[in-house]
Amino acid sequence: MIICGLKLTHDGAIALIDNNKLIFSYEMEKLNNNLRFSSLLNLDLRFLSSILEENGYNIQDVDKFVIDGWGDYDEKTADKENDAAAFFTKIKDEFGKDFKIELGRYGMLVKDEDVLQEQSFSYPENNFSYNSYLHISGHLMGAYCTSPFAANNEDSFVLVWDGGMFPQCFYFNASTKKIDNLGPIFHIKGDSYASFASNYHPFTNFEGEGLSIAGKVMAYIALGECVPEILEFFKDTFNKNEGEILTDNIKDLSTLIKRSTNLLKEFVIYGEINEVKPVDLMATYHVFLQEVLLLKLNSLVNRYPMKTKNICLVGGCALNIKWNNAIRNSGMFKDVWVPPFPNDSGSAIGAACSEMVKYTDKLALEWDVYSGPFLNEYEENNSWASVDCSIPELARVIHDFDEPIIFLNGRAELGPRALGNRSILSAPVSNTMKGKLNKIKGREDYRPVAPICLVEDAPEIFSPGTPDPYMLYDHKVREEWLNKIPAITHLDGTARLQTVSSNSNPEIYALLQEYKSLSGVPLLCNTSANHSGRGFFPDVQSVMDWGKVNAIWSKGKVYVRKDSRIFAESELFKLVEKSF
Repeated sequence: MIICGLKLTHDGAIALIDNNKLIFSYEMEKLNNNLRFSSLLNLDLRFLSSILEENGYNIQDVDKFVIDGWGDYDEKTADKENDAAAFFTKIKDEFGKDFKIELGRYGMLVKDEDVLQEQSFSYPENNFSYNSYLHISGHLMGAYCTSPFAANNEDSFVLVWDGGMFPQCFYFNASTKKIDNLGPIFHIKGDSYASFASNYHPFTNFEGEGLSIAGKVMAYIALGECVPEILEFFKDTFNKNEGEILTDNIKDLSTLIKRSTNLLKEFVIYGEINEVKPVDLMATYHVFLQEVLLLKLNSLVNRYPMKTKNICLVGGCALNIKWNNAIRNSGMFKDVWVPPFPNDSGSAIGAACSEMVKYTDKLALEWDVYSGPFLNEYEENNSWASVDCSIPELARVIHDFDEPIIFLNGRAELGPRALGNRSILSAPVSNTMKGKLNKIKGREDYRPVAPICLVEDAPEIFSPGTPDPYMLYDHKVREEWLNKIPAITHLDGTARLQTVSSNSNPEIYALLQEYKSLSGVPLLCNTSANHSGRGFFPDVQSVMDWGKVNAIWSKGKVYVRKDSRIFAESELFKLVEKSF
């Protein structure tokens, strides 16, 4: 069965599954230097056809199109019991004619409904039909189907905590495909992390950038500290609110959302009255949510002692590496899985997985994290010189010149993290490198730079240093390494580690081995290669137009600015004509 999943709203994407194998997933932000979180609203089916053809398929090959559900919550139009209002949008048919379509619902508060119950829509005059599942279902199935639990035919809890919903828990029974709805574990929306911070500098003027705030807050709180007295107030106020919800049997969505909003207001007012530093309030709120999350998950697990202790974490909140790490370290679960696309960048995949599980005998998706767009072709630029460059030669350039180098290789990564194929790489040993990388990317000084490390060497440098190929957990830099790799150490002594094996990314693995042989350090700095506020660079020319680095490696060649020190001094360019 060939299934094409579509995510039309923010983080728009097209994904194709053929007989339970992911062929590709194209996020719109990763095409043509599009803005981050770009939508696929006003989809043109001719564009969809071109993406399919690029990958060897055509629109007639697709057995079923599946569109991720959605809803914009508005109290006047919402189903106040459990969801936002139905969502409609326009798309263009194969002749360029506009027609209006409806999407499945969001799933802000799932009760006893079947989350794998699709809605079917058909527009015969436009030659287009599709199924649509709840938005929450896409998260749930995208996480489970890509997990090792699905591959091993194991049951699992799935916690979905996205920006527009409360943290809702499910249990997937692998043998029956039955999903138990276990309900919300507490009543605070996922976007509260960013909403709370938006009351304070430097997050008060981020209009239009709401989806990017949470990650910045997670980095910024390293400048503050948790205040015990404030934490106790947050907990007491929260417990009172949750108690009233339980005692009064409050179940309608509109009342629960108002209570969530009012809870934040109480926290803000208390902070103002007590003149607490904003950064300390944010740090305290982070710890508060983490402790509540652990407490409520533990309570849930204890209610179901006979269920398998696996859990998938998904939704935008599963990008919080500190919470993920706290859950993994808690000992509550035998194993924890977070897909590399827990936010809506994985929703097209998840929508297609919902259909796959519903209408085939497959549970596990065969997939590779490097299934995004191909690199565009490049034409030579007179301001840049290029030569063939092996991986050992590239390692030598990185080691000798201590400059950031763009590394573009193969297909783009899925999800928001640069995992080596669309990366800026550099040596981690300089005290100035983190500042240099943040400057060329136009980022704040407090923002961390991630390490990309040989998997076999990670435990020596990081605690725990366990395999983490998708950069989704917090690791502590071991004390004896703090001064050796300052560029990748965050203000709180942690790092967002990515480990690499010879199987996961052979080129990066070889590069790290070569750099280690030169420096004794088995890792490099890794940050995303992109214009500020846009998706990954789609080609070499985009990097040249950006103009913030002196060297680019792609497809076995290195491209170097002719006015750079690398061009003037590297052995690679000895035979290249220097006059220009």
